Amino acid sequence: MRILIYSYNYYPEPIGIAPLMTELAEGMVKRGHEVRVLTAMPWYPEGEIHPLYKGKFFLTEKIRGVTVQRSYIWTSKERNLRNRIGFEFSFMFFSLIQALKGWRPDVILLTVPGLPVCIPAALLGGIYGSPVILNLQDILPDAAVHVGLISNEKLIKVLTNLERFAYRIATKISVIADGFTKNIVAKGVALEKIVEIPNWVDINFIQPLPRENNYFRQVNNLEDKFVVLYSGNIALTQGLETVIEAATYLKHITDIAVVIVGEQKALARLQNYCSKCGASNVHLLPFQPREKLPEMLAAADVGLVVQKKNVLDFNMPSKIQVLLASGRAIIASVPATGTAASAIHKSGGGIVTPPEDPQSLAASVEDLYNHRDKLIRLGNKGRAYAEQNYAFESALDKYEQLFASVVRA
Repeated sequence: MRILIYSYNYYPEPIGIAPLMTELAEGMVKRGHEVRVLTAMPWYPEGEIHPLYKGKFFLTEKIRGVTVQRSYIWTSKERNLRNRIGFEFSFMFFSLIQALKGWRPDVILLTVPGLPVCIPAALLGGIYGSPVILNLQDILPDAAVHVGLISNEKLIKVLTNLERFAYRIATKISVIADGFTKNIVAKGVALEKIVEIPNWVDINFIQPLPRENNYFRQVNNLEDKFVVLYSGNIALTQGLETVIEAATYLKHITDIAVVIVGEQKALARLQNYCSKCGASNVHLLPFQPREKLPEMLAAADVGLVVQKKNVLDFNMPSKIQVLLASGRAIIASVPATGTAASAIHKSGGGIVTPPEDPQSLAASVEDLYNHRDKLIRLGNKGRAYAEQNYAFESALDKYEQLFASVVRA
């Protein structure tokens, strides 16, 4: 098949949807399909275009067998409504021009966020007569409205109409958890239009490596520490302040180190909060190259998943699959009724604590520190669950079958 993937984010961006779409595209190429990807110049999570790609309106690259067609985007480190509108419209317009510079796809996969790009995707589907599969990684505008990112009534109405339009033009909708299914069925989407395919992890790449002689521990002076690790996006929905406050309750155990790995600008903000709280046991470190990810995860004794109280219950962080595959116990400070908590309970690989409750989070860390047998047991269960439920090859099978079914139809 000829598969067109439409995604804001792609390699070399290190987190979020980029690694997933990169693995999906390259996996399909290895199975003999032709894949081209419509994406932006790399910009995430820093909020500015990577130096190697600045000043370009269009660029086509061949990366590990995938044709990657990049287009200019308006972006800024300052996050406000004007810049977001500029981002959306610039990608809509320029990506459509790129899309017309290539072969006719048999199927189009469109990732969400964001919503405005469903317009050029629908145009392409009409021009080429190609089915469009909508891949929901988040539900907008629900999520943005709920956490206060969007409050303008007119904008909410526009985005709600775009959401309905996206569901209507999609031949099929792939969702990453059952919470998504419940949400969009309640909005009138037919159940037979929805296919549940969880996000995956490459269990051959992410493995339970030994803590001893670990490069990440060595270079960051963590060799003799009990390491509690958070790595990933630092945004409004996470509330990393809870982790920093929890660290202050653990200062009496001098060999516990709380490590937060993230984007430099966000770390600078957290550094100020650490100073304010007196959290001297928190280490703030920059993102590692992707090839170093397995070793960084192996440096941890405990992996953290953190959400605020007001996160909608369908939110499913993709880091859960990665942490489970690493064979490390998880502590999830997340809403008890949400999809994330459900995934942790089902896996048997971690503990769920109330969100925005630093004392409970600290107590859970101390419990695992004092009970290493429990720590190992949770890690082993998590790895086994990841192998059975989140293996990349299994997800690849499901996407390949989905693509083939809509092409045949």
